[in-house]
Amino acid sequence: MSECVSSELLTGEPLKKLLEHAWGNRQVLFQQAKQEGSDCYRVFHGTVEGIQGLSIDCYGPQLLIQSFHYSASPSQLQDIEAFYRTKLPGLKNVVYHDRSAKSSRRESNDTYETSDAIEGSELGVTYQVDVKRLGQDPLLFLDMRVGRQWMLDNAEGKSILNLFSYTCGIGTCAAKAGAKTVWNIDFSESALAVGESNALMNGLDLEAIRFIPSDCFPALKQLAGIPIKARQKRLKNGRMAKASLPVYPLLPKKQFDVVFMDPPRWAKSVFGTVDLVRDYQSLFKPALMAAKPGGQMVVCNNVAKIDRDIWASQLIRCAEKLGRDIKVEEVLQPYEDFPSFDGNPPLKILVLRV
Repeated sequence: MSECVSSELLTGEPLKKLLEHAWGNRQVLFQQAKQEGSDCYRVFHGTVEGIQGLSIDCYGPQLLIQSFHYSASPSQLQDIEAFYRTKLPGLKNVVYHDRSAKSSRRESNDTYETSDAIEGSELGVTYQVDVKRLGQDPLLFLDMRVGRQWMLDNAEGKSILNLFSYTCGIGTCAAKAGAKTVWNIDFSESALAVGESNALMNGLDLEAIRFIPSDCFPALKQLAGIPIKARQKRLKNGRMAKASLPVYPLLPKKQFDVVFMDPPRWAKSVFGTVDLVRDYQSLFKPALMAAKPGGQMVVCNNVAKIDRDIWASQLIRCAEKLGRDIKVEEVLQPYEDFPSFDGNPPLKILVLRV
């Protein structure tokens, strides 16, 4: 691995040398992508490949440059664009997102035409991948490609629950693989709309796919048959009162062959708090109850400091309290375009037999 330096310090030949080294490390991946018809992958992975907080992704005809610790200089951006235009002859757009602390909350000056949908391909599936868009997160997270591959390989004939589905890449792959039913659940209606667009682009039968705009807590609790209660809030006089609950979609008690769960690190609503560091179990318990005995769960944790084995043991203990015996069937590792120093990447994915 290259020695990591601040992205503020590198331009010209030193920068080109690191980009070239990362490009060379991906030649096997590029050959495989060409055979699969894939044109979405990471071409430079930050600290591990020598520049702290810099990631560079290819999304079809677009290059997305993101800096998370420092703002890239104009000369750096020019050097990066010049390098990849020689490597990617079909490259059209180069977009820079400054995700550093001083800039991450700023409004983007980029224009965005929603009618100019840009498509990318991965593993034989087509996605909307516009990177010059309102908001900073890409429409397809590339480190989850291994999860989408798993779903393509395992979803045929099964009922799939896709929680925190975002733009429904996992659900799209499940339907593409021939899943019997797919339920995508996410709070964001705009993200689900992209997921529905992806399903249409791939010629999938929408009769078998649901896009449910809901906070995952009430959705999971209904599926698991758990009563939904509002959080307590403190009033100005110091007394406690129940917060009023917003309207949420009504769902039946139901179990699925496969439950896929990729929650954010932290999120809070009147229904509950998502906290992957302190309380993954509050999500895992109802999700497990929504999984059929003998079925599978694919659970994700993207917090770098979490130890995978300790996390897995916590999930097993949580299941034991419910009287469910679970075991880790497989550990999914992000592909070669997301290298790690020690083989323990920040994104941890476990396939559980439940």
